[in-house]
Amino acid sequence: MNVIQTKLLDKLKESLKAVLPIMGIVLLLSFTIAPMPSGILLLFLFGGLLLIVGMMCFNLGAEQSMTPMGERVGTKLAASGHLGVTLALCFLLGFIITVSEPDLQVLAGQVPSIPNMTLILTVAAGVGIFLVIAMLRMLFSHALAPMLLVFYAAVFVLAMFVPDSFLAVAFDSGGVTTGPMTVPFIMALGIGFASVRSDRHAEDDSFGLVALCSIGPILSVLILSLLFDASGSSYTSAEIPDIQNSVELWHYFAEGFPEYIREIALSLLPIVLFFAVFQLAALKLNRRTIVKIAIGLAYTYAGLVLFMTGVNVGFMPAGNYLGQIIAALPYRWILIPLGMIIGFFIVKAEPAVYVLMGQVEEITSGAIPGRAMGLSLSFGVAASVGIAMLRVLTGIPILWFLIPGYAVALLLSLFVPKIFTAIAFDSGGVASGPMTATFLLPFAMGACEALGGNVVQDAFGIVAMVAMTPLITIQILGAVYRFRAQRAEETGAVSAPVSYLDRLADDDIIEL
Repeated sequence: MNVIQTKLLDKLKESLKAVLPIMGIVLLLSFTIAPMPSGILLLFLFGGLLLIVGMMCFNLGAEQSMTPMGERVGTKLAASGHLGVTLALCFLLGFIITVSEPDLQVLAGQVPSIPNMTLILTVAAGVGIFLVIAMLRMLFSHALAPMLLVFYAAVFVLAMFVPDSFLAVAFDSGGVTTGPMTVPFIMALGIGFASVRSDRHAEDDSFGLVALCSIGPILSVLILSLLFDASGSSYTSAEIPDIQNSVELWHYFAEGFPEYIREIALSLLPIVLFFAVFQLAALKLNRRTIVKIAIGLAYTYAGLVLFMTGVNVGFMPAGNYLGQIIAALPYRWILIPLGMIIGFFIVKAEPAVYVLMGQVEEITSGAIPGRAMGLSLSFGVAASVGIAMLRVLTGIPILWFLIPGYAVALLLSLFVPKIFTAIAFDSGGVASGPMTATFLLPFAMGACEALGGNVVQDAFGIVAMVAMTPLITIQILGAVYRFRAQRAEETGAVSAPVSYLDRLADDDIIEL
């Protein structure tokens, strides 16, 4: 068995572990308290199959193409010495990658109050500006925590003057921007930038780009809300497909494939063209490396087409219908525990999560294990979906949760090793990917419709909640590691992971 086949088998195992639990939960609900029409159930099952194969191909492709492309571009830009050109290219990169992001297009299609292209271009500009800010932070070695405090203070001050119909959409846009297209490239770009520095905090600073790039869309959409008149717009209920047989099932997916083949091609094209021009002008990589990247891009493309078709065509209708049925039950409070269970497992199916976990393990030489990160993310997302379902049931304003949640996260950033703060705020953007936009959001929208609530104010915001809670859980993980490091120093029992973390932590931690 060659190397590619071995890697594909490993990625297939990862995909099965990620997708099968959520499929099992939905099947269990459909056979017990939430009966689903056979057509929607078949759509869900076939979508799940595409999801598994798509994740397998995407994870392999991102590892072979997006990551090395980002690292090489980042290294070359950081070493060029032309600050103005570097920052202009960073803005351009942030803009074109965001316009290409499938998650953002999914969200824009579900927001009734803002034209799709207006929202997409506004969000893209926000990401471009904050990618420039993130690169300046890395080049000049500024601490991340104070910047987060300043920018989130600006976000919440501005939020006080924004119409309620825009608040949830603004915070959701920060979560969906950092999806499967953006995260691998931007994180690798950060690693490339950090590689030109030789100080002891360079590796710490390679994280945090996703965190800052998640703030840009929130601020830009909040500013848009002060200029944009959305009066007269209204939410239109999603149409649940009526599938009668297997032939109609196939036709339904066959109609979706060309759309996502074209959409993902347009999404990847700007990145490929940028890299091609950069290769000819500056990189000059050898032929073998280019061929390997090209093969990786083919896997990435095929994986994203299958993944996006599966989640949009198969998972979105199932999520919406499931939310409607469960919310109509006499014991509608069950939405909260069921949402928490779904949230715990669904984050494992986010493709960008595996990219982040892999890069964290690589950068820290295993000191921060992927399994611990995965559990922290799962508990965080479970809590956030539970809170989102509580909002659907009660209509509590989203700021009542976001303000104290971010206050706790920012307070924790003052006490935990700074690498954990950067990883935590990166994780928030990574956790809120296409599975959140195409299953959890329709689930909340369906439940809100059944309850007669305000969909725009009460259902939207679930992406923002999913992006918030990992900031707390990952930093709690950091506090645990700090405590272990101090105990190890006191007892003299030094282990490799603890001593490594000690080296990466702030200056007040004793060197082991």
